[in-house]
Amino acid sequence: MPGKKNLRMKAARAAVGLSQADLAEAVGVTRQTEAGGYNPTLNLCVAICKALRVTLNDLFWEDESDVDPDAL
Repeated sequence: MPGKKNLRMKAARAAVGLSQADLAEAVGVTRQTEAGGYNPTLNLCVAICKALRVTLNDLFWEDESDVDPDAL
């Protein structure tokens, strides 16, 4: 099951009408799935946010309700 970050990415892509392949081409990478397991570099995160017209916080920041207190 996709994580919240992946669902935010999918929603942001849909909002601007981009497929995964479109986004990958826009930021100059090969297509990855939104199922998780891949950690992009900060530069790639910034490029993704610019392409999707969102902020880093919008796409990647976990709010307090996303944090598992047992993991701290």
